[in-house]
Amino acid sequence: MSAPAPSPLAIVDVDPGKAPARQDEILTEAALAFVAELHRRFTPRRDELLARRDARRAEIARTSALDFLPETAHIRADDSWRVAPAPAPLDDRRVEITGPTDRKMTINALNSGAKVWLADFEDASAPTWQNVIGGQVNLIDAYERRIDFTDPDSGKSYALKPAEELATVVVRPRGWHLDERHLQLDGTPVPGALVDFGLYFFHNARRLLDLGKGPYFYLPKTESHLEARLWNEIFVFAQDYVGIAQGTIRATVLIETITAAYEMEEILYELRDHASGLNAGRWDYLFSIVKNFRDGGEKFVLPDRNAVTMTAPFMRAYTELLVRTCHKRGAHAIGGMAAFIPNRRDPEANEKALAKVRADKDREAGDGFDGSWVAHPDLVPVARACFDAVLGDKPHQKDRLREDVSVTAADLIAIDSLDARPTYQGLVDAVRVGTRYIEAWLRGLGAVAIFGLMEDAATAEISRSQIWQWVDAGVVFENGEKATADLVRKIADEELAAIRADLGDAAFTAGAWQQAHDLLLKVSLDTDYAAFLTLPAYELLD
Repeated sequence: MSAPAPSPLAIVDVDPGKAPARQDEILTEAALAFVAELHRRFTPRRDELLARRDARRAEIARTSALDFLPETAHIRADDSWRVAPAPAPLDDRRVEITGPTDRKMTINALNSGAKVWLADFEDASAPTWQNVIGGQVNLIDAYERRIDFTDPDSGKSYALKPAEELATVVVRPRGWHLDERHLQLDGTPVPGALVDFGLYFFHNARRLLDLGKGPYFYLPKTESHLEARLWNEIFVFAQDYVGIAQGTIRATVLIETITAAYEMEEILYELRDHASGLNAGRWDYLFSIVKNFRDGGEKFVLPDRNAVTMTAPFMRAYTELLVRTCHKRGAHAIGGMAAFIPNRRDPEANEKALAKVRADKDREAGDGFDGSWVAHPDLVPVARACFDAVLGDKPHQKDRLREDVSVTAADLIAIDSLDARPTYQGLVDAVRVGTRYIEAWLRGLGAVAIFGLMEDAATAEISRSQIWQWVDAGVVFENGEKATADLVRKIADEELAAIRADLGDAAFTAGAWQQAHDLLLKVSLDTDYAAFLTLPAYELLD
């Protein structure tokens, strides 16, 4: 390992008396020196790529079109290349559980019976400094088997099962757009992605190799193969820095932006020595469609979120192209999220919801996916049964090349092929979910149970984006009301009053409800559409 020079990184806006427990174990001089070097080398390119996103969005606004890239046609046409073979811990991924890295979730996810745990520093985690540092501590403690947890309310204790029964950890750092204000170099914050990746990799790469696994990552919010290339350059540098073999790092890329859907092969190509698969991130994908085509006219107006099922023609095009692309290149294709939270108090409603989960997972397994996501441990056996029925003893089904799939550029954005319209209740639901999620996020919670579903930042983004789009398009609902800013404000005010009445004044005031209400209206109604609601929300986060 290179001998680190004293780190020039400054820890800012952290009260020493309120610093996270064991912060010094994570922010060692050597670890900070590594993160500082990542920042120096790669943040300038990150900044260029963020500017490129803006330019590309402006071009989409001008043309209302997207196409496969002509300049990379030779990569798509070359049938000879493949990604590196999967390491043993990532060969069977039939069920993956997602969730934040708090102590209880760390134990429950590792014990869940899932093959993989997506340990989330991104959409399921509000980036308080406590969460950023505490998550790193919990992962180290898990690998060292010194983690336990006792619920202060129930008194129930949690501890790890034997090592061979634990899920393989795949860490999701923050997206490129988010900075970490508490770590700065010459007054410039370090990208959150480099903080999350850098601290985890530095502290755990060798530890994981000793355990027979490796440093594995999910890469979120990727919008182009050039962003994948940047990650690959970071991986090459990081492995050299700590003296481990190239290809030790493995990355699964979330195809959760509409632009990335047109560059799946190129993304795998750029990461081919480090790639292990692609994932169909459905909620962020819908958010990205609205964000990019929000001013494209009526044919791009999405109906209610729950009306856009995975059987919609443009969503089928997206998922089937993903499976074909992955298997053509020897990569895993991982399906979308089952966000349902089982309710043991209502068996009838529970069974209806579980039937929908089974149908969704049966469809994914039948389409050729090699695994899928769930948000709750009780759904692990449900999803596993669906994939067991198709896979049997095989770890995956990459041999299903899906050469029957043919997807055109137009198919991916054929939003008007869906026979559904926005409804008034859909608007109310978007306001209700958005308000409740943002309030929880501002209190430091990134994964929140709302109306029987596990919501995260992706579902909040689609909620506020649909409000924006429907108002901008002047949608007229089935009850004759038109989507206007005044109507949204009226619904939001009524919702806030109902929450206050339900909670009582003391509990209402103790929360962040007024802030959440105001922020939802801002990101839903401002003419200047915010690229991500978490950017203005971060300014309010303690």
